[in-house]
Amino acid sequence: MNRQTTLLVIAVALAGYGVYAASFVPAMLVGPSVPALLLGFVLQAVCAFAAAFGVWRAQRWAAGAAVLLGVTIAGTWLFEGFILGIVAYLYALLVAVIALVVTLVIAAYVNRQRSFVKA
Repeated sequence: MNRQTTLLVIAVALAGYGVYAASFVPAMLVGPSVPALLLGFVLQAVCAFAAAFGVWRAQRWAAGAAVLLGVTIAGTWLFEGFILGIVAYLYALLVAVIALVVTLVIAAYVNRQRSFVKA
């Protein structure tokens, strides 16, 4: 697969995750919810859409937005697991680690784009 197609797939996946994260927000606004959890999902949606736009338009800050998305995903899962007790501790820790690893791989791939564009 060529590089442009891969970046487009990454952008679509990030936008899809943004829609997924944003789908939790209306239910949290209607019923009683924890404000910090609501903030976590809103930040996930905003960071995912920003990262998708940055990757799609080949912006310099796209890798940073992807890393910020990974940090917010990990933070939300750790908050759900260790503070709220909604999910199991080890599962929350596993998802947080996977989110950070996938985020760093995406950020490295997107950041590598800059060297190919300059050359």
